[in-house]
Amino acid sequence: MKLREPMPELTGATTWLNGEVSKSDLVGDKPTLIHFWSVSCGMCKEAMPDINNFRDEYKDKLNVIAVHMPRSEKDTDLEQVKEVAAEHDITQPIYVDNDHKLTDAFENQYVPAYYVFDREGNLRHFQAGGSGMKMLTKRVNRVLGEETK
Repeated sequence: MKLREPMPELTGATTWLNGEVSKSDLVGDKPTLIHFWSVSCGMCKEAMPDINNFRDEYKDKLNVIAVHMPRSEKDTDLEQVKEVAAEHDITQPIYVDNDHKLTDAFENQYVPAYYVFDREGNLRHFQAGGSGMKMLTKRVNRVLGEETK
């Protein structure tokens, strides 16, 4: 995805955990952070407390959605996804993407990966990898700051 592109529809999930949301639930409401992770990704698990802090600290100002992107056949085990989500306190909605429908729509190749959309649903920031929480925080705050002007 390129900056300023609109958020893809959140359709084609294998299943949803912790509630289901659609693009129309998110766009026009508030900015959205969509993060891709996988049960087999150590960096994803290390970053999860930071993502959970985002979710909790900005709960009134930011939508946070998780996308589980399997990296192998073994990662498609739904029970394992539920178990790891519970272990890492992932309480936000989780789009389980066993068929890579959303992964393909986002043209995403990485876990962890972070997409920040503004209130209108346009991509404002993308980053991948385990580090860079300061940059992600800065970009989220920038988008949130624009919302209050």
